[in-house]
Amino acid sequence: MDLGLAVPQYGRFAALSSVTRVAREAEATGFASLWAGDRLLTPLRPKDRYPGGDGSVPEAHRVFLDPFAVLTVAASVTSSVRLGTSALNACWYPPPVLARSLTTLDHLSGGRLAAGLGLGWSSDEYAAVGVPWKGRAERYEATLDALEAIWGGDPVTFEHELWTIAPSHIDPKPVRRPPLLLAGFAPEALGRIGRRGDGWLTAALPIPALTSMWQTIRQSAEQAGRDPDALRMILRSNPVVTGNGTPPRSGTVAEIAEYLSRAAEAGVHEIILDLQHTAADDDHLLELAAEFAERLGAG
Repeated sequence: MDLGLAVPQYGRFAALSSVTRVAREAEATGFASLWAGDRLLTPLRPKDRYPGGDGSVPEAHRVFLDPFAVLTVAASVTSSVRLGTSALNACWYPPPVLARSLTTLDHLSGGRLAAGLGLGWSSDEYAAVGVPWKGRAERYEATLDALEAIWGGDPVTFEHELWTIAPSHIDPKPVRRPPLLLAGFAPEALGRIGRRGDGWLTAALPIPALTSMWQTIRQSAEQAGRDPDALRMILRSNPVVTGNGTPPRSGTVAEIAEYLSRAAEAGVHEIILDLQHTAADDDHLLELAAEFAERLGAG
């Protein structure tokens, strides 16, 4: 099992000093990867519930740095850790713009990119970028088609009712095709991951739910003529470290690590720890990261 860390990006950690220090020290500690998410705004009266906790948007998300910029900074101060998005809201971006941003990051990091894509959960954010909430799944599928076309050939051409790419050179291509890691929990999303993803971005769910959904993904891959053993399950954990909690959402480091170890035994290939909700400052975040790494065998 690989262990990754969410790079400082939001709340009190939205600072250049935090990004550079944590990225360097995470690599030195033995973390295999660094990850950034994608938030745009915090509505005063949200139309949709946040998918976690009590449904309220975390206060820390009021300040949120751009994922491409954060990962580019992390790339500049590291040499070997993989750099991933967990997850970009794919429908916000026209595919050629998304492809350019991802490919640039891949080139500037020497081919270390893992492209995690999702649909997002906030219709308010969709409205702010002028993208219809209705039909987002179809737009997502078309975005994946367009990325494959842009990365896979030269010249590139793509025809869809949403976008048209006239025969064109779109360069550079990635150092290597980045793995496409897809998020989602609905049956349609799980089927899509099996049909066309390289892995599943999931959350810290009860182990039986994880294994059941993973089996659905594997069956979808088999039905599509793909090798299910080639897929990766990547679990993001956003714990609150406390002496009186309920794992996996909260608890001591030992309790949360015990859940994560069981998740690995159940098939999780990589864990992303996001400690920005619980750490008081950079020192505390790095102390917690080192303790998790020791318990989970990173490095």
